[in-house]
Amino acid sequence: MTYDFTKGNPTPPPAPQTYKGYVASVTLHRDRAEIKRKMMGKITGAKDARIPLAAVIKVQSKEPTRLVNGYVQLATEEDREQLRIATAAAEKAIANNSRTVLFTWNQRETYAAYLAAATAAVREQGGNPFGA
Repeated sequence: MTYDFTKGNPTPPPAPQTYKGYVASVTLHRDRAEIKRKMMGKITGAKDARIPLAAVIKVQSKEPTRLVNGYVQLATEEDREQLRIATAAAEKAIANNSRTVLFTWNQRETYAAYLAAATAAVREQGGNPFGA
């Protein structure tokens, strides 16, 4: 904890940050991420999620292009098997995962900001965002 010695009080924790993706938004708190989906985002089977950052074993991502949506996934132990498989089926499973937020080409700046913030937050919780 950082202290401000001019006032004698600890610095308040950073405010939660919200990032709007494609049919979902994610709020990144100091210790967790909360993903809220619109109705269209729930059709694929993905649900709203609350992910403790200490439980994240890898931050997976794919940059959005003009042709294909990108994503950021906060992978947990539940995703360990999926992390080993590199096929089209695995890509589809990632997109339908409750811990994944999709981003379009027009949202690429938000994608980059969320990826950087999520990676830093997982590292701050003592995790390795690049997997082990």
